Formats: sequence, C-alpha cells, structure tokens
Amino acid sequence: MSDLRTIIIDGHEVEADPRLTLLQACEQAGVEIPRFCYHERLSIAGNCRMCLVEVVGGPPKPAASCAMQVKDLRPGKDGAPPEVRTTSPMVRKAREGVMEFLLINHPLDCPICDQGGECDLQDQAMAYGMDFSRYREPKRSSIDPDLGPLVATKMTRCISCTRCVRFITEVAGIPELGQTGRGEDSEITSYLGAMLTSELQGNVIDLCPVGALTSKPYAFTARPWELRKTESIDVMDALGSSIRVDTKGREVMRILPRNHDGTNEEWLADRSRFVWDGLRRQRLDRPYVRKGGKLAQATWGEAFAAIGDAVNGKAVAAVAGDLASVEAIYALKALVGGAGGRLECRTDGARLPEGNRAAYAGTARIEDIDAARRILLIGANPRNEAPVLNARIRKAWLRGAEVGMVGEAVDLTYDYDHIGTDRAALRRVVDMGGNDEIRDTPSIVIVGQGALRGDDGAAVLAAAQKICADTGSGLLVLHTAAARVGGMDIGFTTEGGIDAALDGAEVIYNLGVDEMDMPDGAFVIYQGSHGDRGAHRADVILPGAAWTEEPGIFVNTEGRPQQAFRAGFPPGAAKENWAIIRALSAELGATLPFNSIEELRAQIFEAHPHLAELDEVPQNAGDQLAPGELGQGDFPAAVGAHFQSNPIARASTVMAELSRLAAERRQPLAAE
Repeated sequence: MSDLRTIIIDGHEVEADPRLTLLQACEQAGVEIPRFCYHERLSIAGNCRMCLVEVVGGPPKPAASCAMQVKDLRPGKDGAPPEVRTTSPMVRKAREGVMEFLLINHPLDCPICDQGGECDLQDQAMAYGMDFSRYREPKRSSIDPDLGPLVATKMTRCISCTRCVRFITEVAGIPELGQTGRGEDSEITSYLGAMLTSELQGNVIDLCPVGALTSKPYAFTARPWELRKTESIDVMDALGSSIRVDTKGREVMRILPRNHDGTNEEWLADRSRFVWDGLRRQRLDRPYVRKGGKLAQATWGEAFAAIGDAVNGKAVAAVAGDLASVEAIYALKALVGGAGGRLECRTDGARLPEGNRAAYAGTARIEDIDAARRILLIGANPRNEAPVLNARIRKAWLRGAEVGMVGEAVDLTYDYDHIGTDRAALRRVVDMGGNDEIRDTPSIVIVGQGALRGDDGAAVLAAAQKICADTGSGLLVLHTAAARVGGMDIGFTTEGGIDAALDGAEVIYNLGVDEMDMPDGAFVIYQGSHGDRGAHRADVILPGAAWTEEPGIFVNTEGRPQQAFRAGFPPGAAKENWAIIRALSAELGATLPFNSIEELRAQIFEAHPHLAELDEVPQNAGDQLAPGELGQGDFPAAVGAHFQSNPIARASTVMAELSRLAAERRQPLAAE
C-alpha cells in the first residue's frame, strides 16, 4: 500500500504504517521490545525507558521506541530507508543501565512476593539484570495506602510506571490515583488516602508489572505454576467477557480476563473477577425433599420419586434463571414443554418479543460502540449493569462521541446530555425524527432492561426501533442476565410473559431462579447450585453445577454464542444440570432422546443452527415492532445492588464487603 513506509529493523526491511510507534512496528515485525510503562490500551507515558532502541543516523543516544513514531524517522544516506536496531551494543548497555536503576530501591523479596512467577520485572531482570549491585546506600521505603478490600499494596516495589494511574483515570474514568512528590520522594498513592471506588479497579492488578499492586483476596493462596488454567466465559452480566479460570485441586482460586476485542477487550469488572469465593459457600451438595414442613436430606431416587408423585396429572410450568446454560434450558424445554407445560425465561417481566431476534438482541455489535459518534441510552445504567461496556462507551466519548440519556441521572464516568427520566422524554426523542446528516453519522441506541419491564415495555422497544430507523442507528439491547438471549433463541417463552406462565401452575420447575417469589400453593422443584431464595421456597431441591463446573453455551447481549468450559467439578452429589433433567425424564417415563452433551448439542444445533457458530454475531433478523402507547413515569433501575445480583455473588464475602462499602458511600454526610 502506498501509505505504508519502508523501514529497516535489525537488518530486515518491513512495511509499517507511519502512525505506528517504533515499538508497535517492531512488534509487527516479530521483534519483542521490553517495556514496563507502555500498554497498547493506555496513553503513552514514556517514563520507564526500558524500550530503548538505536535509530541509525539519529542522535547519538538511544530513543524510547514507545514515544517515537515511524513517520518521525529520517531517511538514511542517499534516501535509503531509515534503520532501527534493537540488539546493538548501545541498546544492550542502555537497557542494562535502566534495569540497574530500577533495581536500586527494589526490595529483594521475590520469594514472598505474590507476583512471583508472573512478574515482568523478574522476567526482564533475567535478560538485562546483573548478578551484583553497585548500590550501597539504604533503599527507599514507601507507605502502603489502603485501597480497599480488593487491591493489596506494597509500594516499596513500585517502579513508577504509572499504568495504574492512567488506567483508573482514562479507562475507569475515576481519577482516584496519582503520583506525588519529585525525584526519590515520588510515589503513587490515592488522593486523600481514600479507597478505590471504581467497579473496574481490579484491572490495575493485571497492569502492574511488578508486585506493587496484587490481589488481596487471592494473596498467598497459590503460585501460578500450581494452577490449572481454563478458558471460559463470564456470566455475572450479559456482556460475555472472556475469562480464564484458575483452579487448584477442586477449588477456583482466581478469575482473570482474556483479551477479546469484540466484547471486553482485556478488562474485567470486579464483580466478575472476585466472585470466585462465592463458588465455595452456601453450596447445594445433595438432594432435599420437604417432609413435615422441613427440608430433609434425600437420595436422588427419593427426590425423583417425590417429583413423580407431584407432577402426576398436574399443570406444570418451568422457569429458567439468569445463569442457566442453553443446554440446560433446552433440556428443560424438551421435558416440560414436551408434556404441554408452560415455559418462561423472562423472569424479570421484560417485554421482549418472541421470535424477533432483531428486537430482543438488537442489530448492533458491542464493538460498534468504538466508532459511534452518537450514543443514546434509554433506561440503562451501563456502569451498574455492565461496567466493561460502560468503559467502552467512555472510550467512544473520549474520541468525541456525543452521549444522550433518557433515564435516571447517574454518574457514568463521562458527560452526557440528560434528556429526561421518563417516557415523556422518550416521546420527545421519537418526535425529533432524523435527517440526512444524522443518518450519515455512525450512531447506536442502547436500551436497558429497566425500560422494558413495565406494561409498556414493548412500546418502549418499538419507540427505540423507530429512533434507529429515523437516524440510521444500530440497536443494542443491554441485558442483565447471561442466560436471557439463549433462552429467547430456543423459544423458552410463553405468550403473556411470566405472569401467564405461572398462572394456575400447580407444579413449578425452577431452574436457578432466585430473584422472584414463587406463587403460594404450588409445588416447587428447585434445581440450582446455591442455597438462596429459590431453594428456601422449594419442596424438592436438586443440586446442580455452577457455570465453572460444567461445559455450557451462553449467548451474550448482542447475540454472540459463546462456550464456557468446565474448570472444576461440583461438590458432593451435585450433577451437571442437563444430566439431572435427562435422568429425571427417565424416572418420569418420558426419556429424552440424548445421552451425552454432544448428542444434546447436536439437537440444539439442528433446531437452531446459529448457536453452532460460536463467537460469531449473526445478522439478527426480525420485523420492526408496531408502535404502542407509552405509559407514564420514570424508567426504574434494572439492577439494584450491583455486587449482589445473583446467588453466587450473594454467597461471596468479598461481594458482601464491596456492597457494604458502596452502601456507605451512598449515605449522605451527617449535618455538622
């Protein structure tokens, strides 16, 4: 391409975009450049100097490759391409000098540092460090600030790369960290000694190249080489963030993000990162049957027998919760729906239209937010419902996007035009229509579940679709439940919604629903992983696996099928959810036609082929909804307690502490 520029890197000619930094150009050419302060998703600081390279024909000193662009290079003699050297004696000496300076004040506590084995400084010191030190003066020490229950600090190890400061300011949008002092007195600290409040603060642990910031809940529980690493998908919200689950033996020790440009980039919300301790507590590990008003332990045979007696000739309904996999929901549909029972996955009352994927999953992708110049939020609080998605909107705002909001005025970490809080404000937006200038501008409308839960939810969604049609915008429906789009895809719905599904039901099969009350008088079968609200109401409890303990497919908020893999095994007598339903069907004399998860998936993919296209967002089809009459009143919040949104989170002591601190921050200061 004519806009590329030829440069020579270590004797090899390569073509590079002039806008790239030398470090990026070298990475594209397969040359690794050491770095500490540089990060591709943060602004350039250029303060660690570890990425020094030699520019032939330039100044007689090494240059920071992260801060110099390809277009800044001057041609060589007689118009020859500019040359960059990364392994010359000058570069080697410069990097060794930088490493020596970095280690002047660094403590020699590698054996007790929780970063050991995953430390960039440790790795680079092996390549550029010396086996002795010329420094004889006392080492500098620093005070360790209390940043809260998530991030542990050991600031004596800090090398002032400022990655944490740049992330918390630029990506999280809450400037709670900064650097004070000069020279040897400079240190990273929080303002006024305050704790971090961002819902994304755990990412500074991954960003820290040394052991200055580490995970407080994970501290001193395992070493990296002891862990078995499993790539999976997060289900704490509907974003479908790519994660890695690290286990030691049978227990999950930590959850880390994986890079995925289509969903979470390389960030992860704190609720998703630190919820792992909830997988150990309040677990259901054996069946229970209610006898004499009290739940008593039982065998699987006794539990199935009790269910068989209860469902005989009765009206049965099945409801699917927020964390259920597509396989479990499909199996339950085959069991209950095949016998004429009613089904429902919209347990929060959202008026999502059956069979219209363009309406319930939208027409836009999450990555479309990056290029959007106009973003309209309707009844959504992305910071509370999907913090990583909110950071993506902030990135678009930093690039110049205009953000409008119809809904409750909240702090979203970026400025927006608050149009109003109620349906009347939405009517005004609909009446504005559009013009050619607006249609030519990339734009997206994001509708939250809070706007769709009222009686006029279908009318609100139709209004959002009309705005998209008038302005040429894409529609993104921001779900709060990881299982919702998958349940809609396989038709786990009843016309009229949750009220119609449960009306007159004598037996209710509850697949992990803990956020609603079951009708009085009904016989309730609860299948789930935790002893939460649903289990307390149950007449029979069937212990199921959590999402990290069984393979499963989930469909995220944009309609992207994704696969979670088993990282461990369920405790006690608990079984995989689809297998429980399959075994129950045999006991009820209606054996389902599959004996393995592979056979089950083959049936799912035959009935719904798009679910087989893993990690692909299909072109969602569907008609535009007919306009309806909008009601009155404000749009309510879809998520109340951010850190207590599901049974796994409610079982976590870390989430409980974060919820307590968040509640304290919401309390108004006492009058003096």
